[in-house]
Amino acid sequence: QVQLVESGGGSVQAGGSLRLSCVVSGGAYTTYCAGWFRQAPGKEREGIAVIGSDSLTRYDGLTNYANSVKGRFTISKDNSKNTLYLQMNNLKPEDTGMYYCAADFSGRTSGLLCRASFFRVDPGYWGQGTQVTVSS
Repeated sequence: QVQLVESGGGSVQAGGSLRLSCVVSGGAYTTYCAGWFRQAPGKEREGIAVIGSDSLTRYDGLTNYANSVKGRFTISKDNSKNTLYLQMNNLKPEDTGMYYCAADFSGRTSGLLCRASFFRVDPGYWGQGTQVTVSS
C-alpha cells in the first residue's frame, strides 16, 4: 500500500526558510507526477508546486509553480530515496497553512500533462499534511 508522509513543517518568522520532505513508501516509482498543495484556514486548497519524473523522456524534472510561490519555493525529487522536497525561502505570513504532498502514479498526468493539469485533478495519493506557520 502506497503511503506518503510529510515532515519538516514548523513555525518561522517572515523571511525565514523551511524544507518540507515527503517520503513515499509501499513501492519504488520512477515514473510519476507529484507535487505540493496547501490549505489555509477558511480557504480552498491550492496547488503550489509540481514535478514530473520520467527518466525515459525529456519531461523528467519539469516543474511548475503557482504564481504565489514562484521565485521563492523550489520543488525537487530524489528517486533513490523515494522522497519529494519543497524548499521554501523568504516565507511570508500568507504562506501559513497545512501543506500536503500528493502523487499520481497512474500515468494520467504524464509528460507535459504533469505541469499542465496536476493542480486540477485528484492525484490519487495524499499525505497527512504538515503545518507551516509564518509569523510577521
